[in-house]
Amino acid sequence: MSALAVVRSADMDWQASPSPTVWRKRLYFDGPAEAGIVTSVVRYEAGSEFPTHHHPGGEEIFVLDGIFSDEHGDYPAGAYLLNPDGTSHAPFSKDGCTLFVKLRQYGGEGRTQVEMNSGALDWQPRNDTGVWQKPLYRQGGYREWTQLLKLDPGAQSPPHDHPNGEEVFVIDGAIEDEFGAYPAGTWIRYPPGSSHTVKSLKGAILYVRLGGIAEQ
Repeated sequence: MSALAVVRSADMDWQASPSPTVWRKRLYFDGPAEAGIVTSVVRYEAGSEFPTHHHPGGEEIFVLDGIFSDEHGDYPAGAYLLNPDGTSHAPFSKDGCTLFVKLRQYGGEGRTQVEMNSGALDWQPRNDTGVWQKPLYRQGGYREWTQLLKLDPGAQSPPHDHPNGEEVFVIDGAIEDEFGAYPAGTWIRYPPGSSHTVKSLKGAILYVRLGGIAEQ
């Protein structure tokens, strides 16, 4: 975790999953074949379903497009789910959907299960001009902090560092920093102790996760 990692999912082929109608692009993977730490983009074909499964180490989902469903409800684009240890579900998608998923990266007892529609939340201004945020998950006793960020066209963040690392997934638009340019679908992991300045010429929406990088 000591080096910058950049993966452009648009350049990757879809790979098979244990379900014949669910496909994935693994952005990061470490561990046994179907029981490791994984960050991925997942596509459900219309009519797809997955058998009931538990979430050891936790499961985080952000719905990128379509409608994702399970026995507990339907989750449209912009929905955010955090299913901690001890939870289970049987997911499916009637019309198809695409998800950003993190598995086994939210371990520990006492985590709160989260279900929200980020599209119903207002963007909150930050100190940086032209940068807005929506909180997704933060809980006392844990280092992870996830949020959505929106950069207006031409917005630039001031130089800042990440003592505990940062992960970014570009949901829409594009950003750039001293290390490169990152279009939609790009996953970036900045190692602990790194620093950068981010800007967006035409605007962008980002998933951002702070902290906990070194523990993966």
